Amino acid sequence: MPFSLLIAIYLALVGLIVGSYLNVVIHRLPLGISTVTPRSRCPGCGEVVRARDNIPVLSYILLRGRCRHCKAEISPRYPLIETLTALLFVACYWQFGLSVELLAGVLFCAAMVALAAIDAEHFLLPDKITLPGIAVGLLLSPWLEWSGWRSALIGALLGGGMLLALAAGWYWLRGEEGMGLGDVKMLAMLGAFLGWKGMLVALFFASVAGSVVGLAVIASGRGGMKSKLPFGTFLALGAVVALFVGPRITRYYLSLL
Repeated sequence: MPFSLLIAIYLALVGLIVGSYLNVVIHRLPLGISTVTPRSRCPGCGEVVRARDNIPVLSYILLRGRCRHCKAEISPRYPLIETLTALLFVACYWQFGLSVELLAGVLFCAAMVALAAIDAEHFLLPDKITLPGIAVGLLLSPWLEWSGWRSALIGALLGGGMLLALAAGWYWLRGEEGMGLGDVKMLAMLGAFLGWKGMLVALFFASVAGSVVGLAVIASGRGGMKSKLPFGTFLALGAVVALFVGPRITRYYLSLL
């Protein structure tokens, strides 16, 4: 089916709405607060955010990034998350068209945005996202062109197993935790959605990105060899790369062999 501008606009609007909800998830889930109730309030004055002030991106622009009542600054993270989610939803439509892959792609991208932001802020990858994500990835896998149930199952087991073995080995050698179990579950989720080949592509890009940022932190004098980095954020970045170009990278690499 050819690319439809109307469908793209519709998905962009859906992405903005989903992104608005993801902002709630990012803020509340690490705190153990329901993402449904109560209604959002300004952290400065406690005033309930009205519907007209909760329109994705537009309200932020009209309010000039400040609360209507107390004029406290609103974090630019909110419109950024909304815009990023909308762009990813449209990119999924551009890549996969109207298909099961589109459904899997938008669900996967939404989860990656939430996990990346939560890990960057809290060094936490909630089970409430990763564990259902593993299940959904496995359930959808028989209908995904890039994966299949066998590849998804191997990817989930291999992804989780590799990081679990790495974390156990690091603890045995150094007597300290080098990687949390959240990373283990997240990579298992990547394997379930992307298959084992896509999972390896995501892990490669995540490792490269993490290494570059780690070296930059050391070079700038803002940290050392033991500085903690949100590896889940890099995994999310690698996962999005693998979702859109992973199969091409895999085919190119295999052609060289």
